[in-house]
Amino acid sequence: MSDAKKIIKKQVLPLLPLRGLTVFPYMVLHFDVGRVKSIKALEEAMINNQLIFLVTQKDASNDSPNEEDIYKVGTISRVKQLLKLPGDTIRVLVEGISRAEICEFTQNEPFFTAEVAEKIYTPDESSLIEMEAMKRKVLSTFDEYVKLSNKVTPETSLTVMSIEDIGQLADVVASNIFLKAEQKQEVLSEFYPKERLEKLLGILITEIEILEVEKNINTKVRKQIDKMQKEYYLREQLKAIQNELGDKDGIAGEVEEYREKLKKANFSEEVEKKVLKELDRLLKMAPGSAEGSVIRTYLDWIFDLPWNTRTEEIIDLKRAEDILEEDHYGLEKVKERILEYLSIRKLKNSLKGPILCLVGPPGVGKT
Repeated sequence: MSDAKKIIKKQVLPLLPLRGLTVFPYMVLHFDVGRVKSIKALEEAMINNQLIFLVTQKDASNDSPNEEDIYKVGTISRVKQLLKLPGDTIRVLVEGISRAEICEFTQNEPFFTAEVAEKIYTPDESSLIEMEAMKRKVLSTFDEYVKLSNKVTPETSLTVMSIEDIGQLADVVASNIFLKAEQKQEVLSEFYPKERLEKLLGILITEIEILEVEKNINTKVRKQIDKMQKEYYLREQLKAIQNELGDKDGIAGEVEEYREKLKKANFSEEVEKKVLKELDRLLKMAPGSAEGSVIRTYLDWIFDLPWNTRTEEIIDLKRAEDILEEDHYGLEKVKERILEYLSIRKLKNSLKGPILCLVGPPGVGKT
């Protein structure tokens, strides 16, 4: 800040704490006031020079803030209009003039008053080129933000592009983009224009990154919805064609029955995807085709499997040996291999391992 001249103006003004609202210089807005203390501060402002100090509360839910609950930096504003509403509420129209910092509270009752210091920085000529470069960067970044966001009107965008003063540029941009209350207060609290613009640029770049991620998510969701709508439309068309052909109980009817069974079945995601894939294939099959019969058999087999049935595996080597000796004559090596396999399974208690393959002609006892 050594390259700037500072002018300090002090004055005592009525103070109005704001809940969930940050007012910047050059900003014109209206809001409703219902707290008695705040209404009295507005009335005091109207009696004198219409100036009031608007400052944001740290906690918007606090209905009776004290000095510690209010940020130190706010905006000196001019009250343009007061309108009484039903229920002891006043709607006020204000215009932000300049940022200022609280030096000390001079009164707490019946409303807040405070001595505030307005700090005005005039940049040195040596930093003008750097500020111009910073200004151009902010304008181009804001333009990118506008293209991604639908929250900035074309009129606001044109106004921003025509601003020459970098301090005003930072304030107008900050008041017209979607920011958290803490981020807005961070920009408002910076009196030096160049540093204010740097903070705003960092916030803008972060917001653009967030908007780009949101855009990608929306594109993916829309594609998925479009695909589902297309599939639904094609199925309805197919139903209509089959009805016209008198094939009300054709392939589409079968597929619909399978879909109903799928809804009731408690399949895993992997199995459900496989079933849906086979149903899509079945829809494309010609009535009576051999491949269609294979798909039906496969689907029936999937639905008949006891997917959600669990049994406890009991490996009794003595009983297994007795059964093998009782039901199978000879085959000593085969029996020995089977018992060896069961022994390993019992010791390891794992499903991983070789699968036994019994080879022989029909009728020799493989089963």
